[in-house]
Amino acid sequence: QVQLVESGGGLVQAGGSLRLSCAASGRTVSSTTMGWFRQAPGKEREFVAAIRYSGSSTYYADSVKGRFTISRDNAKNTVYLQMNNLKPEDTAVYYCNAGVPFWRCAGYVCPAGNYWGQGTQVTVSS
Repeated sequence: QVQLVESGGGLVQAGGSLRLSCAASGRTVSSTTMGWFRQAPGKEREFVAAIRYSGSSTYYADSVKGRFTISRDNAKNTVYLQMNNLKPEDTAVYYCNAGVPFWRCAGYVCPAGNYWGQGTQVTVSS
């Protein structure tokens, strides 16, 4: 089993930045693809970004490409999401995800893996 705990969410003005963290425990995730997803009120959960175990390959949704950066520190069993130039439409609950099947990533979308964190709220004011 894998436990994922997100942190770093909050309220920020448009154009601002936040960095989300996802700490994994219970089992190492250093050999798995990790991802971030988000869910806005009244909308389905959507893919944001993913990173291969080595960090050599990353995947981004078209809506965040160039503004968000996913990274990982396998020694700390932690994944990060640096979010810059935030927009009101980025407002959502952000979820960490483990076990993303990267071989099924197509275009700007990856499907989710089996393990989820509890989510952290990001609110961007205009």
